[in-house]
Amino acid sequence: MKASKFNQRKKLHELTTAHFGLIIVYLVQTIKFLNMKKVFALLTVISLVFISCEGDPGPPGPPGLDGQDGLDGLIGQVFEFEVDFNAANDFSALFEYPPGVEVFESDVILVYQLVAVDNGLDIWEPLPRTMFFQDGILLYGYDFSFVDINFFLDGTVDLTQLDPALSQNQVFRVAIVPAEFAQDLKNKSLETVMSALNVEKVNRIN
Repeated sequence: MKASKFNQRKKLHELTTAHFGLIIVYLVQTIKFLNMKKVFALLTVISLVFISCEGDPGPPGPPGLDGQDGLDGLIGQVFEFEVDFNAANDFSALFEYPPGVEVFESDVILVYQLVAVDNGLDIWEPLPRTMFFQDGILLYGYDFSFVDINFFLDGTVDLTQLDPALSQNQVFRVAIVPAEFAQDLKNKSLETVMSALNVEKVNRIN
């Protein structure tokens, strides 16, 4: 009788212990699940806060300053001279650059001569320019520094006997080109150079 009661109590204890263990496991899993839900809820709330804090876009800022126009920001300058070559000036004419024109020692000077006008269209040829005659050669040339430019006549012909059309009222256009761009524009037409420099108006200096 006592053994039977003892066995019953033992089984009851085992059942109670097993049930208690299951309850503990259930509670642990429930807590974990609740914690995950809390974490997810917290992340959701944070996301909503960030979204709600983003206001309407502000007005656009002021426009920036305009850059220099031309070939990759190239600052171009073109101006014009009219020259009379004669014995009094030794068939040369020296000019200083006009005020406001800045020429650096590294800059390259390209010069073009007006040689004809065809149906209102000016025809320009680059200097140096050589003309050939039966009695010799005529050269239009120039040299320059960063403060002035010199136009001159040279050759084997008798310069004092030149036709006035070849020595008087000679028009030259001068283009100042930074050295790094000179190779791209060398041997190009005046129209190409002026377009690359974005020059539309040319000032006559004299």
